[in-house]
Amino acid sequence: MAVAVAVTTAATGLAGTAFAGPSTGVEHGVSSAATTASSVVAAARAAAFAHTSATGVSQGDQLHAQDVMIDPEGARHVRFVRTHNGMPVLGGDLVVHLSRQLAYTGVTRAAEHAVKPATTQAKLTAAQAQQKAAAAAKGDAGSAQLVVDAREGGSALAYQVTVSDSSTTEGNGARTVVVDAVTGKVRSNTPVNDEFLSPKLLDTLRKRGETVDPATGLGTEGAGLAASSGSSVSAATRYPKTVAGYGKSLFVGKVGLTVQQTARTTFLLKDPNRYGTETRDARGSYTESFGAGKKITSSTSTFGNGTTSSRNSAAADAQYGVTKTLDFYKKTFNRKGIANNSKAAKAMVHWGKKVANAFWDPTCGCMLYGDGDGDMFKKPLVVLDVTGHELTHGVVDATAKLEPTFVDSDGNQYGEPGSLNESLADIFGSNVEFFTKNAKDTPDYLIGEKLGLAQKFLRRLDKPSLDRLEGTIDYWSPDVYYTEVHAGSGVSSHAYYLLAEGSGQKTINGVKYNSPTFDGGSVKGIGRTKATAIFYRALTRYMVSSTDFHGARVATLKAAKDLYGASSVEYQTVDRAWAAVNVTAANTPAARH
Repeated sequence: MAVAVAVTTAATGLAGTAFAGPSTGVEHGVSSAATTASSVVAAARAAAFAHTSATGVSQGDQLHAQDVMIDPEGARHVRFVRTHNGMPVLGGDLVVHLSRQLAYTGVTRAAEHAVKPATTQAKLTAAQAQQKAAAAAKGDAGSAQLVVDAREGGSALAYQVTVSDSSTTEGNGARTVVVDAVTGKVRSNTPVNDEFLSPKLLDTLRKRGETVDPATGLGTEGAGLAASSGSSVSAATRYPKTVAGYGKSLFVGKVGLTVQQTARTTFLLKDPNRYGTETRDARGSYTESFGAGKKITSSTSTFGNGTTSSRNSAAADAQYGVTKTLDFYKKTFNRKGIANNSKAAKAMVHWGKKVANAFWDPTCGCMLYGDGDGDMFKKPLVVLDVTGHELTHGVVDATAKLEPTFVDSDGNQYGEPGSLNESLADIFGSNVEFFTKNAKDTPDYLIGEKLGLAQKFLRRLDKPSLDRLEGTIDYWSPDVYYTEVHAGSGVSSHAYYLLAEGSGQKTINGVKYNSPTFDGGSVKGIGRTKATAIFYRALTRYMVSSTDFHGARVATLKAAKDLYGASSVEYQTVDRAWAAVNVTAANTPAARH
C-alpha cells in the first residue's frame, strides 16, 4: 500500500459527503442545508484544537478534511489528514466525532503521540534523499518531499520519494520510499500497488511445482444485469447510447453487461449507468495511466468468446466483476463508487508481460490484471472475488488507509494494519459473491476458490488455518506483528465469520464449514447482513491508518453500539467474536514507541 499523504483543502474531496443509516450503515449524499459539510468540518477542526490532549493536535498542525459523515441518528464524523508546518504527516490521520449539535464527543487517531519532529533542519539534501531512495528501490526516483514520519511511535523529519520502474517490484511498479532527513536511514520502502498474490505465496507455489490452470467457459447466465439497467436513450439512431449487452467471460460464462453503442456496429465496454465504469486493454504494457489503455470495442454488443483466444473474454470478466462490486457497495451501503464520489471505476486487462497477479493501483485508481506467467499461472486473475477483494483495497484507500508496518527485502508486507486491510478485502470480496448470486460462482466464505489451486481455495474465513499455502492463522498472539499480512488476515476474518455465522459446523450453499474458537466456547452468529454492516461502519468511521486488531475490536464495538445499542445482542456478539479469536481488552498490547 502507498504511504503518500494527499493533502487537500477542506473544500475538496467532499462531493461524496455521506450520511449513515442507523440500522444498515448506509451512505446518503448530503441533501439538506441543515448541517452542511463545511459547518461540520469547521466544528470538527475547532474541536480538535480545543481538545489537544485527546486529539494530539498541536501548534503548527493543520487539518485537511478528507471525508464528512453525518449519521441520521445524530453523530457527525470528519476524517482529517494532517500537515505540520506545511509538511504532510505520515500516520497523522484522525477522525473527529461530534454530536448532532456539533459538540465534541471523541476522536480516533493514528498517532498516539505528538507529531512535532525533534528538528526541522534536514542534514540530507533532496538530491541525496532521491539517490538513497533510488538505490533502495532500484528504480528511478521522483522529487523528494519533506514530511514528518509519525508512524510506529516516531516523529522524524524525513523525505518521501516515489520511485518508478522499480526492479524490486513485480511488473516494475512504483514504490514509496521514506528516507530520514537527518540520518539518511531508509525508514520504509513499500510498493504503491497492492498485489493479490504475495511474493511469499508465489515462491511457495514455485517450490511446490504447482501449476494453476483454472477451468473456464462454464456456461450461461441470464441477461438480468443488463435488462435491469435498461436504456434511457430513445430508439432513434443517435449515438452514443446505452444498450444491454453480454460478456462471454472466462469464469462465469455468458453474463449481462450494460455497454455503450457508439455507432451502428461499434460497441464500447463502458457502462454509462455506473458512472462510466470502463475496462481497457493495457496491451502488455506496464502503464499506470488508464488513458494509455486501448478502448475495448466489438462489432456487436457481445464481448469475448469464453476462452483466452479472444482478448475480450478476460475483459468481460473484469467489467462484470467491477460493476458487480460497485452494485454491492451501492445497494448495500449506498456508496457511490469506490471513493464514494460518483466517479467511474476503472480496470485494465492484459497488463504487463507474463504477470501472474492482479493489483489495486492507487496511482491509476484502477484494477490491473496480469494474464498469468504461462508457466505456473495459466489464466488471467479476473475471477469475481479477486476483483471484489482488490477494489475493496480501493475503498480502504479512500477511508482508513490501513498500511503495513514494514516490508521485507522480498516485498512481503507485515504488521497488523496491513493484515486488517487484507482481511477487510477478503470479507467484502466474499460479500460481493453473496450479493451477485451467480450460479457459476457459488457464494461462499472462500477466497480464490476458482483459481485452480490444489488446496481448492486460497484463503477461507471460517477456519483460516486450513490455508496451508500462506500459513494463515486463526487467532491473535503478539507474534502476529511479524506475520505476513495475508497470513495475519485470518484473525479478523475469523472474527467476522464467527460474528456472521457462529462457531461449529454449518453447510452454506453446499460448502461445509466448521469454525473453532480460541477458548473452546461457542458463538451464535447474528447473520451476514448485520455483521457486514458493523464492519463497514467500523471501517468508515472508526478505523485509521494504524488500526490493529485490538483497535478493530474497539471500532466494531462502537459501530455495533451506533447501529444496535450498547445492550444489544449484536454488541455482545461482537465482543464475544473477538474474544473467540483471542482479541480482548485484557490482552491489548502496550503502544509501540
